[in-house]
Amino acid sequence: MGAVTGIVDEFLSLKADAAADLLAMQVGDFYEFFAEDAETVAEELDLQLSTKSSHGSSYPMAGVPVSELTPYLKALVERGYRVAVADQFEVDGGHEREVSRVVTPGTLLETTAASAQYLATVVRDDDDAWGLAFIDVTTGRFHVTQVATAGDAYTELYRFDPVEVLPGPLLRGDDEAVSTLRSRTDATVTLHEANAFAPGAATHRLEQQFGEEALHSLGIEPGSPAVRAAGAALDYVAETGLGVSRSFTRLQPYRADDHVELDATTQRNLELTETMHGDASGSLFSTLDHTVTSAGGRLLREWLQRPRRSLDEIDRRQEAVTAFTQAALARDSIRDTLADTYDLERLASKIAHGSADATDLLHVRDTLATLPEVAKAVESTPSLATSPIGAIVDRPDRDALADVRDELADALVEDPPKTLRQGGLFKRGYDDDLDALIDGFEEATDWLDSLAPREKSRLGITHLQVDRNQTDGYYIQIGKSEAEQAPEEYREIKTLKNSKRFTTDELDERERRILRIEDERADLEYELFEELRDRVATVADVLQDAGRAIAELDALAGLATHAVENDWTRPVVTDDGELDVEAGRHPVVEQTTEFVPNDARFTAGRRFLIVTGPNMSGKSTYLRQTALIVLLAQVGSYVPARSATVGIVDGIFTRVGALDELAQGRSTFMVEMQELSNILHSATEDSLVILDEVGRGTATYDGISIAWAATEYLHNEVRAKTLFATHYHELTRLADHLEDVANVHVAADERGGDVTFLRTVRDGPTDRSYGIHVADLAGVPDPVVDRASGVLESLRADNAIEAKGSGGGEPVQAVFDLGSGEFSANGGSDNDAEETDEYLDPEREAVLEELADLPINELTPVEVLSRVQDLKRRLQ
Repeated sequence: MGAVTGIVDEFLSLKADAAADLLAMQVGDFYEFFAEDAETVAEELDLQLSTKSSHGSSYPMAGVPVSELTPYLKALVERGYRVAVADQFEVDGGHEREVSRVVTPGTLLETTAASAQYLATVVRDDDDAWGLAFIDVTTGRFHVTQVATAGDAYTELYRFDPVEVLPGPLLRGDDEAVSTLRSRTDATVTLHEANAFAPGAATHRLEQQFGEEALHSLGIEPGSPAVRAAGAALDYVAETGLGVSRSFTRLQPYRADDHVELDATTQRNLELTETMHGDASGSLFSTLDHTVTSAGGRLLREWLQRPRRSLDEIDRRQEAVTAFTQAALARDSIRDTLADTYDLERLASKIAHGSADATDLLHVRDTLATLPEVAKAVESTPSLATSPIGAIVDRPDRDALADVRDELADALVEDPPKTLRQGGLFKRGYDDDLDALIDGFEEATDWLDSLAPREKSRLGITHLQVDRNQTDGYYIQIGKSEAEQAPEEYREIKTLKNSKRFTTDELDERERRILRIEDERADLEYELFEELRDRVATVADVLQDAGRAIAELDALAGLATHAVENDWTRPVVTDDGELDVEAGRHPVVEQTTEFVPNDARFTAGRRFLIVTGPNMSGKSTYLRQTALIVLLAQVGSYVPARSATVGIVDGIFTRVGALDELAQGRSTFMVEMQELSNILHSATEDSLVILDEVGRGTATYDGISIAWAATEYLHNEVRAKTLFATHYHELTRLADHLEDVANVHVAADERGGDVTFLRTVRDGPTDRSYGIHVADLAGVPDPVVDRASGVLESLRADNAIEAKGSGGGEPVQAVFDLGSGEFSANGGSDNDAEETDEYLDPEREAVLEELADLPINELTPVEVLSRVQDLKRRLQ
């Protein structure tokens, strides 16, 4: 391939300086991709690939119209590409191009996604403190916090679910940490320049953005990991050329302990925003979401992922939900009105960035026009006006919002053009100079509109028309049969098959005047629009606040709607640690099943419930519904129960089931133990712990020992409210030895060999598991079920299992004795007893005697396990 020249040369030069994966370069009415970029885009977006020839060389080329760049850009960015955009500018009669922005997953303004689109920065310092910042360029949200451990940092990342993550210097140099960020967040990991994370540079950038005094008043320590993360996030956004800095009007520091701790495992296990299979449908969010605006849905999702620990805030939300439940007509009216609003938070960000068009400003106008209607509905309903809802709509910025609304209403036409450069945006009367141009334009066009009928009358020509196109400009067209009648002042400019086209000096002059007016009008209107948009941008923070108020009203009204439609009740939320749920239900399962309600009571002397019962009887549902009721109460929602008193918890921790992580090299049991370890290290006496089948992934005695020891530790050391579902019936004996442990079970009714799962939780342990009955229900072949029943009877009779086999030679019999733990086999000979006597040599007899004398009641489970392992080694 020869030397690169011309357009392609300019493209490759811009691409080399852009630090992006792809470059979209404007060439006239298209954004073009060349060379390897063209091949990539054609494959990703199914575009037609063509070639561009330049000085004897050919290059792959693909392009999209200027007006259609946004959806293609969005698709590329969502696939993880960084795309630079080079715009074309007219300079001294020619064209110049320069990169105006670099679009990445975390800086995509044009998103239509309902959820927030966070860009996250993560900094770890030498003392292992972690700073995190979360920026949403589409709404201006800017959160920053500092946590003490890697686990806490990953919990926050999971809460915010960023689309792009920037690791700080210590992390970016750690391949394992970068790999963990990718696997834990599913985000694009971008390595931003290290200097942006420097304490001095980051502090300076934040002080520039928010002011030195504002930064200090927020209690943020200069140079801290949190400041370094926040400053680097601002630097990255500025580097991409978005120009959205004005939309970040408020830095929102928060403490992780302001919210209920919900690690990634718990959020998955409780299926807050997606099911265990990754589906949105069937999650708590999809069930509870009755919002009518995208901003309201975003806020509700945030509430579910970040429940509060503040009694005041929980009570405020509950009061609002209660008020909405008691005012059905006003609630429905307000929701109908909100459904006609647009996303003010995102519109404000586009306005601040300078990318909002006339339609966006009309959406702001229309949304602001609904606010008085909402306020009127609230103020005319006493139960709403005197509730926190009244404070939400009684905004101190009402006048500023009204001024914006009125100016936009006076300025813009109802159906503006899609582009800002062609004129036709503003109403008559908005600007005197513009009105003069419009008058001149209308006078000129009126002359043109009347030209054809005047000439037909003057010349007596029937087939004459006046028109305009891009090639010929304005022209007079006469049919060929009458073309000879054209007067002398008509100059022929084109001959067609059935007609001829002419122009005149006067027509040319009128055309020049119209073109001059169109250019002047387009330039003036663009200038006026930029000034209008800039004025609106000065109140971007006010628009954002109004947008958040709309979102909050929508979320609260949606919670009330769900509560009324599903017979939910307002819980009593306290700070005394009590948890008492009467007739609780699972908020999702009750939507599709005739649900059997159950109580969950944690009081003094009853803080640890061991839950036993048959498989498929509803133990896991009972555990999850209790956790979800606690979570919903701290969201500020009503809950699915007859009544509920919920003591505030600082965290909800779950160990439920086993996710398949074999592909990551971790066995099911290892995952189980790591999750258990996290709970034992993280939970406190103010936490709620949900354990479902701990220890099941290993040998029976190991599993029982681990479950036993974990129970003791949670009871004695952590003292968290705990629900522990287990098949190890041995654990039910702990209620006799540990003061705060109680047994409950899911009942079953057995009559005439048939078993019915009652799904009712009762006090006390279950007497059996009904596993064989479950196998029968699952369709296990009858011979297997019958044989299992026989084995079970043997176990109950003499604590031994006989396994029968068949094949060539003598029949084989194997016996596993539950008392000794020994397994023996023979060929069915008559001297079984003799062989057994020889098998128990003196050393083995000594081991058995020592085992029989083992003081189990005086040892901890771990000590028992250690002694048993020692005896096992001696036997081997």
